[in-house]
Amino acid sequence: MFFCCGVESVVILGFGRWAWKRCTYIGANDSANWTLATPEEFEPIPRMCRLVLAVYESDLHNPQFIPQHGYRLNPDRVIKRVTYEQTQGRAPPYIIYIDHDHKEIVLAIRGLNLYKESDYKTLLDNRLGMQMFDGGFVHHGLLKSAVWLLNEEGETLKRLWEENGKVYDMVFAGHSLGSGVAALLTVIVVNHRDKLGGIPREKIRCYVMAPARCMSLNLAVKYADVIHSIILQDDFLPRTATPLEDIFKSIFCLPCLLFLVCLRDTFIPEGRKLRDPRRLYAPGRMYHIVERKFCRCGRFPPEVRTAIPVDGRFEHIVLSCNATSDHGIIWIERESQKALEKMKEISSETITTPPDVQKFERMQTIEQEHRDALERAVSLNIPHAVATPDAEPCMDNDAEPCMDNGTVPSQSEGEQASKTKSTSSGGKTNWDEVVKKLFKKGESGHLVLNKDVTALNNISVVQPS
Repeated sequence: MFFCCGVESVVILGFGRWAWKRCTYIGANDSANWTLATPEEFEPIPRMCRLVLAVYESDLHNPQFIPQHGYRLNPDRVIKRVTYEQTQGRAPPYIIYIDHDHKEIVLAIRGLNLYKESDYKTLLDNRLGMQMFDGGFVHHGLLKSAVWLLNEEGETLKRLWEENGKVYDMVFAGHSLGSGVAALLTVIVVNHRDKLGGIPREKIRCYVMAPARCMSLNLAVKYADVIHSIILQDDFLPRTATPLEDIFKSIFCLPCLLFLVCLRDTFIPEGRKLRDPRRLYAPGRMYHIVERKFCRCGRFPPEVRTAIPVDGRFEHIVLSCNATSDHGIIWIERESQKALEKMKEISSETITTPPDVQKFERMQTIEQEHRDALERAVSLNIPHAVATPDAEPCMDNDAEPCMDNGTVPSQSEGEQASKTKSTSSGGKTNWDEVVKKLFKKGESGHLVLNKDVTALNNISVVQPS
């Protein structure tokens, strides 16, 4: 009897301690040790939020949902606007906008529409480890949507870039569901820049607001120089590692779902999470907008922290009343604009060096942070991690020899050129064929990398004597 009471007391105390830690965990803890963002690197983000908001308008000359700070764009520069009727459910609505003031060609994609069945089908078209791509795992439905969008607009983007002297940046932006499409679209474009006129990697950028978990950790770190994730305080989606189909199956018992997610995230070891190659993450470099309250009635202006985290990458659901409201693009735009204004104010007060020098030094720091994150991923033995962004992943069953840094020996220039050669010299690029070059179907019917298939075919079965 005494033993049973002791065990019961230990269990109650342990559960109480766990419950206390979970209930007192706040969103700011995820980025507590990150550095503060600078106004130069954060400046495009409020502008991208407004462009995504513009997708919701049927007529930008007579807008109905004007954000607090206005759209601040020229409606006559919207090259194309595509609705659900035109996409036929294959992708969310989007606009193509050319910004001559900032020398940018922007493709902005809207977020999830709760009234559209096609959006749910895109989200639910995925299983754990279903789609392998570019040496990692990605969300199957979002990848299909990205490929369809490139088939529709690839030639338009290429034409706009060439007509403007090949000096404009190519920017992809999206929110929620659209964030996953934009991120995977960016990965495809970066790997096949010749299909868009040979655009350099440094001219490709992607901004995803309230991002969905759409790619494995090695890819999330690999493309951190071109993809930027913006997360507002306690937003639930970037922290939700549970497959999205489980969320919608449990939508009528959301507290039960959050409780199970918290249990799993607490008791599964961090090392086991990192070494699961099928686990999906929010992509790229992270910008965490943190709202700091000083009492119940007021708050300090928001601050923005940034990093390329490898371990501890938004792993815990925050039990907060704002977990869903922080997901809204309207609030992200409003808080990001406040944060930018505050950063500019502080920067103008404390500046001690010329802005150009400051900007150059920050660019060098960002590049070093990316290199450090790639090396950190390799040191943690994350599957298929590479030491440089342009390196090819070393597969577990690869027949080719691996180097010490986790990459494969570089191929000859002729072999590389043959892989990127267009199927038709003068015709329209078929992005389905371009993407299929990276993987084939194995005997099980699942898509695997070409190198995996080659390696498996080269394995000879030795009969026992």
